[in-house]
Amino acid sequence: MKQLEVQIMGQNYLLGCPENGDARLLEAVGRVDTAMCKIRDAGKIKARDRIAVLAALNLAFELPERSSLAEPEAAPQPIPEAATPAPQPQLTLLLQRLDGALGVDGQLL
Repeated sequence: MKQLEVQIMGQNYLLGCPENGDARLLEAVGRVDTAMCKIRDAGKIKARDRIAVLAALNLAFELPERSSLAEPEAAPQPIPEAATPAPQPQLTLLLQRLDGALGVDGQLL
């Protein structure tokens, strides 16, 4: 397995990459970088780990939609209730709980 050096939100990472997987890995890195930068640039969240979690959740939520677009003959899959966006007050409470867990320095540990 070879390694690729990539940059996500201005930070360098050395990632393992299967043979002939360069293009897919770079595409994934681009999606993650775009998602994280969009959250960061909104200005409401500063901690890199919180940005990463929210970006991962957004990308995971979009995944079934991407799959159905790639395979038009597939029947649409219902989104489980747990994956539907939370109402705004619940989202605010969740973010407050996450802030409390992260502490002042934005770190879990």
